[in-house]
Amino acid sequence: MDASRPLLVFDSGVGGLSVLDAIQRRLPTAPIVYVADSGGFPYGTKSETEIAARVPALLGRLVERYRPRLIVIACNTASTIALAVVRSALDLPIVGTVPAIKPAALASKTRAIGVLGTDATVRQPYVDRLAAEFASDCIVLRHGSARLVELAEAALRGDPGDPADYKRVMDGLFGLPGGDTVDIVALACTHFPLVADQLAAASPHPVTFVDGAEGIARRVAHLTEGQPWPDVAPEGIAVFTSDIDATPLHIALAARGLSRIERL
Repeated sequence: MDASRPLLVFDSGVGGLSVLDAIQRRLPTAPIVYVADSGGFPYGTKSETEIAARVPALLGRLVERYRPRLIVIACNTASTIALAVVRSALDLPIVGTVPAIKPAALASKTRAIGVLGTDATVRQPYVDRLAAEFASDCIVLRHGSARLVELAEAALRGDPGDPADYKRVMDGLFGLPGGDTVDIVALACTHFPLVADQLAAASPHPVTFVDGAEGIARRVAHLTEGQPWPDVAPEGIAVFTSDIDATPLHIALAARGLSRIERL
């Protein structure tokens, strides 16, 4: 294994940076290629057919260009729909992202948990299976929000957003029957941990948020155990799939060592 071969972290937008943060804490010198599919954003409002066709094709092109040692699909929507297809198409390790229903159920004292994701994620049969396997003794309430993805993208660009928007999102979850008993909320979109403080402030009662970033980072470290890494982290690459102005993202990207901007 060439030490310069990168980890490729893929998302529809900048949400996957929450996963990259956890990976970089464990593997601080790993070369990184971060890909935001700005040309396909947002995934949460697209059909399963669109996502199942787009994601494997796009990742195939990215593998040819960047020769990663491993791919992280840091997107719940893409993972719940296209992960199996990607794994069958590409001959390298693929780490997906799944809603953190298991840790949410393990942590809940009230046996009532919330799942906050995109519309496309919360309606997936995969989520049904996770709830049945790991939270069968819990009330599991789901709410999908495309608006929250937009708010998280804006927040990373320096726009704090209107607190009323966050309140409307949280009311959509906690306003469901049984919502007043929810004590743990699984953030089933990698964008959402980026605005966890705003979500906490908008919640009608105190809750704990959980997400899958640390579990993904542990899996990446396990799959690359024993492989060589550079002594010093090289310049990271941020890739966008459309002509967007990345200037507002400069601070967020540079903080993660992603100083080179490219377009696919």
